[in-house]
Amino acid sequence: MTAAEWKTLWLEEEAQAHIRGWDFSHLQGRFEEEHDLPWSYRRLVRQYLRNDTALLDYDTGGGEFLLSLGHPADRTAATEGYPPNVKLCREALLPLGIDFRECSNPSEIPFSGGSFDLILNRHGSFDPEELFRLLKPGGVFLTEQVGEDNERDLVERVLPGIPKPFPHKNLQEQQAAFQAAGFRILRGEEAFRPILFYDVGAFVWFARVIEWEFPGFSVDRCFERLLAMQEEIEQTGQVRGTIHRYLIIAQK
Repeated sequence: MTAAEWKTLWLEEEAQAHIRGWDFSHLQGRFEEEHDLPWSYRRLVRQYLRNDTALLDYDTGGGEFLLSLGHPADRTAATEGYPPNVKLCREALLPLGIDFRECSNPSEIPFSGGSFDLILNRHGSFDPEELFRLLKPGGVFLTEQVGEDNERDLVERVLPGIPKPFPHKNLQEQQAAFQAAGFRILRGEEAFRPILFYDVGAFVWFARVIEWEFPGFSVDRCFERLLAMQEEIEQTGQVRGTIHRYLIIAQK
């Protein structure tokens, strides 16, 4: 294909770069990530979840993961602050009897103190002091987070010099923040693993959706750099980057 033909194709991907909940099915078979983390978030959640557990999933997205747990609705609560996902949660969670509340401020979560045995948060925001308030004595906060160096090698390829959007998001600094809030750290781990894209269009869609990591990205702005990625895919079959994840399990 010519450069002009590639550009037309990538502009089509850019125009389709919208997401419902946290649904990446558009990229099925076109990229890979998180398949080799040294922990399983789902299995860890199961270890702490009992039928009588008072559960809160903060920043639940569209509620997809929460619903997959099948936890009793009358023991389940959730929050979300992103307006399109708030609408999804109201439609999907409230009719089941799950206590869903809109919230975009992790320092002011609209539940009473000492309400929960277990609070979950995957790739969302949090405030250790507010979590400490919400948990019952002995309660647990479990989170898998995206670290400050997530996909920085890919960001630098298309947007060199762009500052990190979330500095200080790393295991060492965040564990210290939880300890300062009164928590005991039960487990802390950090991992750097590959993310693979098998076509440039998939990367374009991804970079537009994850706009906070790729601020200002567009096909027009980054076209020459995307052509270099295309050459790499033709030679090696993939474009490789690096994800940064960390895990914290903390007890009140």
